[in-house]
Amino acid sequence: MQVQSMFFERKASEKLNDPRLQENLKRLSSKFVNARATSILELDDFEGTRSAAVDIRNRSIQSLDVWLELFEQKATETGARVLFARTPQEAAQLVVKIARKHAVKTVIKSKSMVTEEMALNKALEADGVKVRETDLGEYILQINDNERPSHIIAPVVHKDKEQVADLFEKHHHLPRKTDIAEMTREAREILRPQFLAADMGVTGGNFIIADTGSVALVTNEGNEGMCTINPRVHVAITGVEKVVPTLEDFATLMRLLPRSATGQSISNYVSLLTGPKRVGDLDGPEHMYFVILDGGRTGLLGGEFEEMLRCIKCGACMNHCPVYQKIGGHAYGWVYPGPMGSVLTPSYTGIEKALDLPQAATLCGECHVVCPVKIPLPDLLRKLREQQFSRGLRPWQEKAAFKVWAFVAQRPALYRILSRAGIKAMAWWGKRKGVIHSLPMAKGWTDQRDFPVPTGETFSSLYQKRNKK
Repeated sequence: MQVQSMFFERKASEKLNDPRLQENLKRLSSKFVNARATSILELDDFEGTRSAAVDIRNRSIQSLDVWLELFEQKATETGARVLFARTPQEAAQLVVKIARKHAVKTVIKSKSMVTEEMALNKALEADGVKVRETDLGEYILQINDNERPSHIIAPVVHKDKEQVADLFEKHHHLPRKTDIAEMTREAREILRPQFLAADMGVTGGNFIIADTGSVALVTNEGNEGMCTINPRVHVAITGVEKVVPTLEDFATLMRLLPRSATGQSISNYVSLLTGPKRVGDLDGPEHMYFVILDGGRTGLLGGEFEEMLRCIKCGACMNHCPVYQKIGGHAYGWVYPGPMGSVLTPSYTGIEKALDLPQAATLCGECHVVCPVKIPLPDLLRKLREQQFSRGLRPWQEKAAFKVWAFVAQRPALYRILSRAGIKAMAWWGKRKGVIHSLPMAKGWTDQRDFPVPTGETFSSLYQKRNKK
């Protein structure tokens, strides 16, 4: 997938000025944030469970080669084939070759962010294979000119019911419906024949289990079952970091994943799939493949950003991020939005292609607080900022401003003089209107918010007066 993160500032501005998007994004708090806060109370020891999850993910990452080799051995014993790819392009071509080998004409897909990295749909369609997304949100995006997901869990959170109704009327050529149950049934009726006729099913993998050679799929719609039972071929695609040692480890992580993602105690559907159809089985694929992608992940091992490999892709960080809540996911310009994307995109695609993303955070720390595997996202974002500055990748105006700030901050007497002058100037500037609508050299702060008028006194002088009292 082409990286568009270099256009973040322009895209973010467009999203902030889109009133319909702003209204749609309010659902994040009402739906996911509040539900998570309630669901974690069901656990007797939430923090203990988080700590156990951190240990599991660290154990997986620190011996990644060992667990991947064990997974390959166990999966092969079940009759599946395991293929490894260094780059997203290589992974996409592996899937294309599998489709050719089995004379595949039609593919049905369950939601997978890794396939977004690979631009898999485009690669398959270029080879003459018809691809249909079956996750409802992904299906909506596909019929809307192959629009990208804006969220890793709720890919169409940026659209409202009326927009979806318009899309369905246009593409289904049926009377327009606005009742959610009726719209869902309509989509189901459109998709059902395609489920039954598909030659190959493609899914992601929330986790792959080393000691059984299984893939775990977690969904709320059940479409992953239709993608893996009916087609002759099943291809499960995931990143190398998704391996966990045992089924017990998976069970622990499942206590956190749905609660962190959607605020559910457990997802509607949890599938553990092990190998192709065996003698006596009533259903299942004749052929099963695993495509395991590196895509820059092993480059994080042993480095400053290794902790990002713990990520279980729940989306909690973006649900709670004040920046994501205002601009949505498309502004981030690549597969992964929000705080996790602001670290992963520079790490996977190159920091020079995503200069604005490390700055796209308030560093309030809420993403760290809600992360089920305790990834210190604010610290990692700060490290990326430091790297940018040390490599001379920030604008000259910014570097000049920091040099001026450093010069003044090291001279307390000068700092006090300039602070008093600045505060008095701001008080005079906003006196007539009661608020400051714009400030010279602070356009980024005042474009989207008004600045309160200060009293004309510095913090130091106010603090001294208080102490005297």
